[in-house]
Amino acid sequence: MHVETSLCDTDARIAIDAICAALKARGKTGVIAVVDAHGETIALLRMNGAPLSSVNVAANKAYSAARLRRPSGETGKRSRHPDTAFDIAYYGDPRYVGWGGGLPVVVDGQVVGAVAVSGLSDTEDEELSAIGIAAIMQSQRAAA
Repeated sequence: MHVETSLCDTDARIAIDAICAALKARGKTGVIAVVDAHGETIALLRMNGAPLSSVNVAANKAYSAARLRRPSGETGKRSRHPDTAFDIAYYGDPRYVGWGGGLPVVVDGQVVGAVAVSGLSDTEDEELSAIGIAAIMQSQRAAA
């Protein structure tokens, strides 16, 4: 029997709360997505004023990070590499994206889910996703 660890709704709430606080402190808004180890949505929040187009982008960034087991922006860089580039359609799934901002959550070397933000620059989206992941990890350490 294979037992798999995955993020849960409590983890999603912790990440979303941390990211929302960071966005509000910056005077900005965005869309936040948290997915399980398979890339399936646990929670998604579109803050007031966030672009509607960022809803699917955030969900797909998180999906990509969980399924491919790496940051979504890394996939984008690989697909645009001048010497070794490939068409992102290579993966055969239209939900895979290469924009930065989706980060896998890794526990004991295993991807247990992903957090993504959309609506700002790729760099800022990724910084905010990292804040959410740090909050999840801090919560896990406190519970242990």
